[in-house]
Amino acid sequence: MRAILSVYDKTGVVDFARGLEALGVELFSTGGTEGLLREAGINVRGVQEITGFPEMLGGRVKTLHPAVHGGILALRDDPGHLEEMARHGLQPIDVVVSNLYPFLSVARDSGTQLAVALDNIDIGGHTLLRAAAKNFLSVLAICDPRDYDAVLQELERDRGVSADSRRRLAAKAFQHCAVYDTHVALYLRPHDEIFPDEYTIALRKLTDMRSGENPHQLAAFYGESSPRPRPPGLTQASQLHGKAPSFNNTYDADLAWQAVLDFTSTAVAIVKHGNLCGLSLGESVADAFRKALATDPQTAFGSAVAANRVIDDEAAREIAAVFFEDLVAPDFAAEALAILKRKSDLRVFATHADVGGRGSNGSNSLPGEFDYKRVLGGFLVQTPDALPEQSFTPRVVTQRQPVLAELTSLYFAWRAVKHVTSNGVVLARGLALVGFGSGQPSRQDAVDLACRKAGDRAGGSVLASDGFFPFPDTLERAADAGVTAVIQPGGSSRDPELIRVANRHGMAMIFTGERHYRH
Repeated sequence: MRAILSVYDKTGVVDFARGLEALGVELFSTGGTEGLLREAGINVRGVQEITGFPEMLGGRVKTLHPAVHGGILALRDDPGHLEEMARHGLQPIDVVVSNLYPFLSVARDSGTQLAVALDNIDIGGHTLLRAAAKNFLSVLAICDPRDYDAVLQELERDRGVSADSRRRLAAKAFQHCAVYDTHVALYLRPHDEIFPDEYTIALRKLTDMRSGENPHQLAAFYGESSPRPRPPGLTQASQLHGKAPSFNNTYDADLAWQAVLDFTSTAVAIVKHGNLCGLSLGESVADAFRKALATDPQTAFGSAVAANRVIDDEAAREIAAVFFEDLVAPDFAAEALAILKRKSDLRVFATHADVGGRGSNGSNSLPGEFDYKRVLGGFLVQTPDALPEQSFTPRVVTQRQPVLAELTSLYFAWRAVKHVTSNGVVLARGLALVGFGSGQPSRQDAVDLACRKAGDRAGGSVLASDGFFPFPDTLERAADAGVTAVIQPGGSSRDPELIRVANRHGMAMIFTGERHYRH
C-alpha cells in the first residue's frame, strides 16, 4: 500500500503515520508534513519522487500531477486503466490523508488583504481529497484526525477497511470540501449580491440534543460558519450549568436573547413556547427581571430568560426563586453562578458577548445574515427584520400628540412587538410590557388577548401592533381597556375611521409606515 499525507492540521498525524508505517504502508508527503514526519524518525519520501518534479510556485503546485492523480483515480478492476498505469510507469495510491488551509480563520481577520485570503485557498489538498473520495472503494480519503485511530484498527484486520467505512470517509471528505468552497464563495461574493442563483450554507455541528420538538424526534444544534462577522449568540455560548438542552430549550433561549440584543439599556426578556411573554428595561438586571416577570408570571413558569448584562448576585437570587428552564446572559458574577448552580433544573448559558454598543439602531443583525424558514422541499430566505427606527418617519395622525412618557413607551413597545408572532400586539407601561397577544388569527383576537393579559394594568398603557388595524372595533376594545396611545404601521383602507375613533377617545396614534410581521 502507498499513502500520501499532506495536512495543514497536523494533530495526530505523526502517530497515524507511525501506525501506517508499522503496517508496511509506503509513505509520501509534502512540505511541512514531510519535515514533521522526518523529525519524528518516520521513513517518508517526498511526493516529488512520484511526480519527478519539485514543488513549484512557492508550494502552490506539489501534487497536481498525473502520476499522483492517476495513481488515485485508476479503477483497480478496469484492465484498461491498469494497462495505462503500467505503460506510463504509474503505481496506485491507496490512502490520502489531507485537510485544508485555514481559509476561514484567515478570511475572518478584518485586516486580511485579498491577496493573503486568496493565497489560503487550498487547491492541491482539495483535489487530493476529492479524487480519493471519488474512488473510495479503492482509496481511503481521510480528512479528520478524529478518524485516524478507527482507520488503523480496521487496517489491522485481515479484511481491511470495510466498504461502509470507506463510504463514510468519502462522504466526510466531500462535505469537508463543500463547506470549504462555501466559505470561499461567500467571501468573494459582493455584499450587494443578496440572492445568488445558487446558494449553500456552511454548518458545523455544535452538539446533539436531548430531543427534537417532541421526545420521539432526533435533533442536533448546528452553527453557521462564515468568513463574515457573526452575531454573538447561542452558537458561541458556553453552557455553564444544567443538563443537555433540547430543540425547544435552545429555540426559546435564542428568541429571548435576540429580544434583549435589540436594546442598549439593561433589558430582560422571557420567552415561552416561541412567544415573548415578558420584556422590560430597568435600572439593574434585577429591576428589569422583576418587571419582565410581572408581565405574566403564570406563563413565565418553565420558560427561557435572557439578559443583556452580566448577571449579578441580586439578579441571580431573584431568578433562582422562580422555576425557569434556561438562562442566557453575556456572563455571570462568580457568586451569582454559585447561586444559580443550586438549581438542578436550570440551564445556564454565557454568550461572552460585548453587547454594550448593540441595539442602538434597533437591529441585532449583521450584513450578510439571512432568516431561513423551512417549507416542504425548499427554503424561504429573507433578510432579517432589522430596520432601525431612523429608517421610517413616524407620523402622528390624531389630534392629540403623545406626551413624552407615552412616546418613550411607544418606541419601546414598537421594538418589542417585533419579537412577538403575528398577529401580534403588545401593551406597555413605562418601559415594560404589561400585556401581549401573539400568534392570533385575527388582530381583534390579539388586542383582546393583550388587554385581558394586562387586566387593570391596561389603564394608562400604550399599544403597539405589528400590522395595521383592518377594523375600528379593535381600537375601540383598546380604548375601553384604558389604552391612551397607539403605534401601528397604518395603511388600512379604514384608517380614516380608526383616526376618528382615536380622536373620539382622546388617544394619540402614530403611523410608522413599516410593519413587523413574524410568522
